[in-house]
Amino acid sequence: MDKRSDTRANGTRRDAIRPGCIVDIILKEDQRSGKVTRGIVQDLLTNSATHPHGIKVRLRDGRVGRVACVIGNEESSGTGH
Repeated sequence: MDKRSDTRANGTRRDAIRPGCIVDIILKEDQRSGKVTRGIVQDLLTNSATHPHGIKVRLRDGRVGRVACVIGNEESSGTGH
């Protein structure tokens, strides 16, 4: 039951992620360290509905990685970044 409420779980489901979402991703080169990178989704690259390691996305700045956590959407953040 606790696993479903884990914030990482929403990064494994494609229906929770849309272009324009603000997400934390883990880049390929950061997989060992677990370092996360925040950005805005441009494209979803994983075609399946779920992926155990996170849905692969391309951010607007061109970086590609797997979603660790969905933060929100661009319009709801007041940061402008």
